[in-house]
Amino acid sequence: MNLDELRKDREKWMRWKNIAPLREVVDALPELECKVELSDIVKISANFDDNAIYESAKLLMPWRKGPFLIGETFIDTEWQSNIKYNLLRPHFNLKDKRVADIGCNNGYYMFRMQEDSPKSLVGFDPSPLYKTQFDFINHFVKSNIVYELLGVEHLEFYEEKFDTIFCLGVLYHRSDPVAMLKQLFKGLDKKGEVILDTFYIEGDDEMCLCPESSYSKIPNIYFVPTIKALKNWCLRAGFCEFEVLETSVTQANEQRKTSWIEGQSLEDFLDPNDSSKTVEGYPAPARVYVRLIKDKS
Repeated sequence: MNLDELRKDREKWMRWKNIAPLREVVDALPELECKVELSDIVKISANFDDNAIYESAKLLMPWRKGPFLIGETFIDTEWQSNIKYNLLRPHFNLKDKRVADIGCNNGYYMFRMQEDSPKSLVGFDPSPLYKTQFDFINHFVKSNIVYELLGVEHLEFYEEKFDTIFCLGVLYHRSDPVAMLKQLFKGLDKKGEVILDTFYIEGDDEMCLCPESSYSKIPNIYFVPTIKALKNWCLRAGFCEFEVLETSVTQANEQRKTSWIEGQSLEDFLDPNDSSKTVEGYPAPARVYVRLIKDKS
């Protein structure tokens, strides 16, 4: 696979009719000396025209991952991504490592990961909107993060192998989860690790939920496994070690509707009379966080 030709082709996406005006927003941003704080809220301070920043950020909606504060503009994203990041933070050290984030969205996690001083940070996400949001934030942060308009299927062909790959909230969107896990495996250096986050259901058996048409109103959720079934998938993909780091149930303070998104959020996805179930009657979303090791020898 020729990734350079693919990159050139995907850069054309940035000139699509609906994205081109948003690229103009980024191109028009002022050049300013900024102070950046990489905390729960990614904060950017400078002598901003706050009204112009607010109006520009609003044009880039919906904002899913964050939050961000640019001058006086607080981008109150749907997901309070700091909750997940802080849950995982004790379980990794990225210093001098080559790191990839699969399905990186607007790059919130990668901005936070800079505090570890990794050797390199590469985000993979084919969405022109999320790439534009990343460029909007990175215009002021001025990081060395590389954002590729590529998907997990391109990982094994990438020019470098990674020491740590984050794959957060992607696996359940794949109709062949074992094939995706194999792609992650091939993207790792010999002793690399994957930090994986996916939906799971309770159960002692090696089985999974296969939603009929949607799960929490999301149509492209194909399989929600028990932890034992997930482990089997990972071993079949070639990983030699499977370690459960954390489990959690998504709460209303982590995912909710704000003025910075369009449409519905978690409260609309759950049974209004029983928050332990989705509107379809399935168990409410719960997540398992695991570490996968390629080769521990």
